[in-house]
Amino acid sequence: MFKWSFLLSALLFAMPRQVWSQTLGEYWGTAEQESKYYKIVDIPIPETMAIEAGSFEVMPDGQLAIGTRRGDILLATGVFEEHPEPIFRRYASGLDELLGLAYRDDAFWVTQQTEVSRIRDLDGDGRADDFQTLSDVWGFNHYHEFAFGSKPDSEGNIWVALCLSESYRSKVPFRGWCLKVTPEGETLPVASGIRSPCGIGPNEHGVMFYAESQGPWNGSCSLKVLEQGGFMGHPVSFNWYDLTELLGPKPVEPESGSRLALQREKVEQLVPYAVVFPYIRMGRSISGFRVDRTEGKFGPFEDQIFIGDFSLSVVMRATTEKVNGVWQGACYPFREGLATGLLACEFTPQGDLFLGGTNRGWPVRGPKAYALQRLDWTGVTPFEIKKITAASDGFDLEFTLPVDSKIASQPDTYHLGTFTHVYQQGYGSPEVDQTNPRVSRAIVSKDGMHVHLEVEGRVKGHVHEFDLRGMRSREGEPLLHIHAFYTLNEIPEPNANATSNSR
Repeated sequence: MFKWSFLLSALLFAMPRQVWSQTLGEYWGTAEQESKYYKIVDIPIPETMAIEAGSFEVMPDGQLAIGTRRGDILLATGVFEEHPEPIFRRYASGLDELLGLAYRDDAFWVTQQTEVSRIRDLDGDGRADDFQTLSDVWGFNHYHEFAFGSKPDSEGNIWVALCLSESYRSKVPFRGWCLKVTPEGETLPVASGIRSPCGIGPNEHGVMFYAESQGPWNGSCSLKVLEQGGFMGHPVSFNWYDLTELLGPKPVEPESGSRLALQREKVEQLVPYAVVFPYIRMGRSISGFRVDRTEGKFGPFEDQIFIGDFSLSVVMRATTEKVNGVWQGACYPFREGLATGLLACEFTPQGDLFLGGTNRGWPVRGPKAYALQRLDWTGVTPFEIKKITAASDGFDLEFTLPVDSKIASQPDTYHLGTFTHVYQQGYGSPEVDQTNPRVSRAIVSKDGMHVHLEVEGRVKGHVHEFDLRGMRSREGEPLLHIHAFYTLNEIPEPNANATSNSR
């Protein structure tokens, strides 16, 4: 089945780019409109270099470190300037698919396909000369067995999300698992059931999440929380439970063709999607993500997650909250028109968002084989749905600018629909079990920045789509992006405080 799905996807990407624009146009503002608020700055790359960026780190001295898929660590100066004139120099080479990079204690902490390494320059000549393996307990025998590594957590641990073998099987130890590598090199299994990750790191509350791709047992791309002993949904990696006792007993096999919300009642360890990114409309292969901690330098979205997409060459936003002990949240369009398939992003000291990636053999919407780019806020605030949170009787919406209170108080301004996916062994899923909740009342705050919606007909376990094409700001401006998608795993109890920062 997956072969036919891949063929159909390839045919879809072979269509002219203007057809892609028409397909996505319903859910994205045009790149020209978005450029009024966030401009794309191209970082020149020398013709003699092919920089396929897989990870970034801002160095203490202001340089940018770039980990590449070709096995290099590059140090770059001049990339943060308004008009970049970069200089690149090679710090290390001969490594393998750098998809995790951090610098602390005078050393690089690097996640490669086969290991987590500590790399240092002991003689001070600007080139690495000390390479230490911290952990290589997982197996490797296929190019698609990628390993994505986080920045060190508060205890100095690197979290590693391991792709399955050939994307569909688990042929060598721990493929499809998340492992935690301590600064001393001890390796601690965290969770099983991962399919094809492409990004790992903390959410806005400091809890570790990873980005999962659509495929078997995953109806669409999603952000998922990494919980100790958790099962992320793909059972093919159950065969490694006999290698550790840290995860407890092997989970019960899930039932293919069911719904994830139903299987949560059967499979105790099953972790639901926290944020679903509806396929094609909001992403096809979501990738690296970072939280905006720029204190407003990047605009009105501080403390939100910014996440790229490899296939569609777009950047999206996401917000999460914990309700009844379960993580859930929303995703929102942000910026399209990037030059290549996005793998990594990093906020700069100036408050811009640095982006990089490659196409590397897969169909990608962006026209270049590889690129380095930057998103700079122009200082103009777009009229956007800033954030959606769940309430006991509906939803709370926050906007970036005051809304027109007359329009915003009318229930028919808000169009809601819901759907879920088939939880199945087959590749992906159509959107199923659609419903249409009704907004019965809309209450606008005095400052016009918030609207509380009383909603009839919400469905636990469903993605709730918001269509606000009729909304206007006080100045009569339409929303830059009219859609948002909230994954409603749980409904808050009355007067409950939804978000918990506890781990």
